[in-house]
Amino acid sequence: MTLHTARRASLVDQVIEQLKNEISSGTWPVGEKIPAEPVLSDSLGVGRNTVREAVRALTHAGLLECRQGDGTYVRATSELSGAVRRRLRTAELHEILEVRRALEVEAAKLAAARRTPEDVTVIDDALLRRHEAGDENAYVEADLAFHAAIVAATHNRVLIDLYHDFSAALRASIAERVDPEHADAAHADIATAIRAGDGEAAAQATLACLGVREPSSPDA
Repeated sequence: MTLHTARRASLVDQVIEQLKNEISSGTWPVGEKIPAEPVLSDSLGVGRNTVREAVRALTHAGLLECRQGDGTYVRATSELSGAVRRRLRTAELHEILEVRRALEVEAAKLAAARRTPEDVTVIDDALLRRHEAGDENAYVEADLAFHAAIVAATHNRVLIDLYHDFSAALRASIAERVDPEHADAAHADIATAIRAGDGEAAAQATLACLGVREPSSPDA
């Protein structure tokens, strides 16, 4: 852990920011227990009351979850992710798919236009990991990594941040409906279209991946 010693001014706020950095950087992944209060207190050089207040604030914000008699766990990577995760608990599947469609279809189009050779390599590697996943956890992580790699290839920082928060909340939803055979061909088609720079094909493959069909044209 690489926490810096907090100065006396605004101790609680400083501790909150440093704990948030550990979460957002991935040092403390979602689902992992954070160090115990005495350890944090010693690492930061502040009193336990200060640590307790900072943890309480992050719990209220939805980033942490205190489990009685067990410890404190990372629940989300940001306030937005925490809010989205709470909302997804009561969301209908079609609502989740509509949001994924809004983000991922546009991301596929942009990725096809903006991808670099390095982006394509990351996408292909994630696709391979998804195909070779040996258990449910590995599959969920590889599936998320594949879609996140596509979003990263857009080089749109706002979209990347939004999807990062949404996908962190989406992890539990994917795990509940995990199906390793789901849309393997569609995922491969997305990667192929992005590699070829074909935005329309990438968008259509993404729709197929999400199980969405575009309505037929009245003139068709």
